[in-house]
Amino acid sequence: MLLVLDSCGCGAADDAAAYGDAGADTLGHTAAAVGGLSLPTLEALGLGRVTALEGVAAVSQPSGAFGRLQPRGAGKDTTTGHWELAGLVLERPFRTFPSGFPSELIDAFVAATGRPVLGNKPASGTEIIEELGARQLATGAWIVYTSADSVFQLAAHESCIPLAELYAACETARRLCDPLQVGRVIARPYVGQPGSFVRTYNRHDYGMPPPGPTLLDTLSAAGVPVIGVGKIGDIFSGRGLSASLRTAGNRDGLAQTVAQLATLTRGLIFVNLIDFDALYGHRRDAVGFAAALRELDAALPALLAQVGPRDLLLITADHGNDPTYRGTDHTREQVPLLAYGPANAAGRELGLRGGFADVAATIAEALGVAAPAAGRSFWGELW
Repeated sequence: MLLVLDSCGCGAADDAAAYGDAGADTLGHTAAAVGGLSLPTLEALGLGRVTALEGVAAVSQPSGAFGRLQPRGAGKDTTTGHWELAGLVLERPFRTFPSGFPSELIDAFVAATGRPVLGNKPASGTEIIEELGARQLATGAWIVYTSADSVFQLAAHESCIPLAELYAACETARRLCDPLQVGRVIARPYVGQPGSFVRTYNRHDYGMPPPGPTLLDTLSAAGVPVIGVGKIGDIFSGRGLSASLRTAGNRDGLAQTVAQLATLTRGLIFVNLIDFDALYGHRRDAVGFAAALRELDAALPALLAQVGPRDLLLITADHGNDPTYRGTDHTREQVPLLAYGPANAAGRELGLRGGFADVAATIAEALGVAAPAAGRSFWGELW
């Protein structure tokens, strides 16, 4: 099981300054902002040995192995991080659009979908629907926006534009965005009235296909089941997955993971827990972020109880999103690494790893398939 706590970075990466993120520390600053965190399960696994967190002790005998991962791929977005965890390291970042998308793209999108466009600028997702949601309800126009990441985001009120039409428009946008190397097209449905709009879990991501083979492809070719939970299917464009299970937030994602573990005898369960990023990181809500960490911690014992002596649970992240930092975008950070299952793993220090791809190399060795070109396995260290 590979559990990705979306955006739970643990301190600035060694090249954070180049991304404008010097000093970022998602977990550390979240803990400090709320006067300390009580996370007994993660503490016992060794989180306090990974990074200094107010309220989380550095226990002398953790129940798991612990370390940190240094990002190497170009970029600090969800796709880059997950692809690197699967052994594919991007050499060049996706293209971004700090002044909005070119008129040629917008004109083609309007012509293809039959609706005009509002926005077309970098914005916070919650702020732009408050700004333009009433106009969308009145006109039926799309709300298009982007961010510091390479994303074409399409917001639509569910009572104004049906979900099926929103998803079809995103597929159109995906085709139009491919020549511009846009990392993701994201459907952002919402409901409610002006002043109280709420985004729903009917979000759907349309990513570019990975430009090279990933661990998921290798496992699939070898007949090893790969179950994607959450937005994993979107991130990898469905490639290399035996099944893709959508979720309604962290709690549902964890419940589906436990259910899969109860039935799968061999394979990989690849899980994204999105709430940290989508609900709290981008909204710069440290209190909410802390509450989500406590909710995760309380839910983990049910998962740990299902982990057998021949199972391996890896807990990590894909990037940072420091809720105390300036702006509303991701932060370039190292991420925690916790490993639980093998008896010999308890208390083992894995150190600062040279890249996220070490995770892919480890899973490949564990499941007996060819390792990716990038990454260095720590499987032997766990046993």
